[in-house]
Amino acid sequence: MKLGIGITDFSWPVPADHLGPTVTDLAQQADESGFDSLWVMDHFFQIGLSGQPPESPMLEAYAALGFLAGITHRITLGTLVTSVAYRHPGVLLKSLTTIDVLSGGRTYFGIGAGAALNPRTLDRIFETDGLGIPFPSLGQRFEMLEETLQIAHRMWDGDETPFRGKHYELARPLNSPNSVQRPRPPILIAGSGERKTLRLVARYGDACSLFDMPGAGYADDITHKLDVLRAHCDEAGRDFDEIEKTIGTHLDPSDEKHFIAHMRELAALGIDHVLLAPQGPWDEKRLAGVAAMLPEVHAM
Repeated sequence: MKLGIGITDFSWPVPADHLGPTVTDLAQQADESGFDSLWVMDHFFQIGLSGQPPESPMLEAYAALGFLAGITHRITLGTLVTSVAYRHPGVLLKSLTTIDVLSGGRTYFGIGAGAALNPRTLDRIFETDGLGIPFPSLGQRFEMLEETLQIAHRMWDGDETPFRGKHYELARPLNSPNSVQRPRPPILIAGSGERKTLRLVARYGDACSLFDMPGAGYADDITHKLDVLRAHCDEAGRDFDEIEKTIGTHLDPSDEKHFIAHMRELAALGIDHVLLAPQGPWDEKRLAGVAAMLPEVHAM
């Protein structure tokens, strides 16, 4: 089983001009330690899920990925995940392709419809209204997501014929240079919705992205979601085993025995890749502690 980490909390007690060196040290440590993937959130303001206020530092995702590509050598890079409403698909795919080219083919394309407004934290009000970003209804965002996935396949296939959808029109979706990864950077579609999201994974995706909620019934829930995905794959004529099963978790890795036991449970359920972003910012000691468990995780 693979193990990746998310650098999602930038609240180190350092001035802004020290954020670059801090991120560099952690990213290079993760790269050299053998972690499989490195992720950033695609948010413009910090979100309540991190436990930090909106004013806490947050780096823009694609600028951060470009920076990470330049300071690492082997680890794969991606966003967990881009909200389809935040960027025009032509520009988004050009950005991701550029990072894939410059990194030597080390990217995931993490994409989703975007979470609905959290009435408790008002994250979306702060983020989208704060920066004046249109945030259509969930139904519209799913339509936009499917069109973006269609455009992604077209651009990475080298198909320059016009695309005309309900939300987007691209007269010539030229993508030069095209991605290093062939046939494309793996497309990770986030969410566990059974009628729409998992159907899109089966039709267009290379990886699903579930969320880990340890507790009573979590194993049954994961099994059920994967069964639903398998049914969508059967309907689409897709090989279920082609799709990488990933899961995001905020599990505290400081309890090594519990952490390893939970990784074994996830592997037994059919999870291929765990994406770890515990509460609080990473530091060298915390990252080294997880790295020490990598051989055992990789053997699962």
